[in-house]
Amino acid sequence: MTFKAIYLRNRFYYGLALLIVLFLLGHFWHLFFVLGWVGFAVFLSLVVIDLMMLFPRRKRILTGSRKLPERFSNGDVNQVSVDIENFYPFKCGLEVIEELPDQFQIRDFYRHKQLNPGEAWSFTYALTPVERGEYHFGHLNAFIHTRQGFLGRRIRLAHPAKVKVYPSFIQMRKFEIMAISDRLSEVGIKKVRKFGHQMEFDQIREYIKGDDIRTINWKATARRDQLMVNQYQDEKSQQIFSLIDMGRTMQMPFNGLTLLDYAINTSLVLSNIAMLKHDKAGLVTFNEKIKCMLPARREPNHLQLIMEMLYNQQTGFLEHNMEALYAIVRKKIPQRSLLILYTNFESLKSARRELPFLRRLAASHLLLVVFFENLEVGKLILNEANDLEDIYRQTIAEKFMFDKKIIVKELERNGIHAILSSPGKLTVATMNKYLEFKARGLI
Repeated sequence: MTFKAIYLRNRFYYGLALLIVLFLLGHFWHLFFVLGWVGFAVFLSLVVIDLMMLFPRRKRILTGSRKLPERFSNGDVNQVSVDIENFYPFKCGLEVIEELPDQFQIRDFYRHKQLNPGEAWSFTYALTPVERGEYHFGHLNAFIHTRQGFLGRRIRLAHPAKVKVYPSFIQMRKFEIMAISDRLSEVGIKKVRKFGHQMEFDQIREYIKGDDIRTINWKATARRDQLMVNQYQDEKSQQIFSLIDMGRTMQMPFNGLTLLDYAINTSLVLSNIAMLKHDKAGLVTFNEKIKCMLPARREPNHLQLIMEMLYNQQTGFLEHNMEALYAIVRKKIPQRSLLILYTNFESLKSARRELPFLRRLAASHLLLVVFFENLEVGKLILNEANDLEDIYRQTIAEKFMFDKKIIVKELERNGIHAILSSPGKLTVATMNKYLEFKARGLI
């Protein structure tokens, strides 16, 4: 805690103005001149008392701290707490002004309270970042004044600090907890019936009422003289790669976040769930060239590596290079894997332009293309048309939405799985598709 400055409060200026008026009136009437000198003596005494009270000899007068999380979760509400304790022997007024990072564009943060001697004050405030990267907090400033309120003292309670904003690990943990407790259906994840036995053999165990009779092992039953069944588990160690397009089409915003942020948050959740299901998660990010490549693994620190890799990825202003993506996949991913490509097609023409490379990827791997609905265009269709211009806008909007559906059909016709989703429902839609692939044994 370091002393910053003395500052003059409004009461000081009001008192000074009153004295000046009294002295001016003293030229016309002697009584006002006497009142002016008396007032000046009282005013000066109160200022000196204020000064002595605010700057006592004791070193410990006001303590405080700002408690920041180790990291912020992008797109989520993050709590910051402030603790202050008053060691002045008198009741004082306290005003707190926080210097928040520039990314929040908040310049009116203000809290105030009257603190009794020895009283502690704690409060929390919430911040919701919408950009990944480093956020720099300034000083936590406390402004103290006495009951007289002529002078004030400014103290810096907390020094500048830096916090990194990562992809939404809060959302990731929520899905993780629900997956462990088998409650994913609460957030819209469907339970998919398994088709056949595209699973690994686990063990032979005794028959329990309700087991599928098709799993009865007749040889073991004959040996043990009681019904025995084969138990299976989902195939493990399958490779799941998130291919994230960082071209200019992913810069489009929705509810404060870009489409890239929605794709990154979803890929983080999916990577975590895949590793919980004993699969391996990998990552490729690209725009006009390959930005990063992380091999598919399932190690204790692998999720942290994915998060560190994603934390500072940014969109570019050039078109994505699907040819470079195909080249890196062919070279670095020889084993058949599930490739989840997060991208955004602006038109049917642009989708058809990428089809040759997508077909090549789908020939060697299970390819899922995830792209986005434009909800703002959808709103135009629902609006009432009042004139010819409105009719024209609605016609263009309907064509745009229809083209998106045609893209899905075009991809599926070429053996490529596709998801057309709104940004807010992207995670649930992608998770459902992944679990469906697992149940059907397609990977």
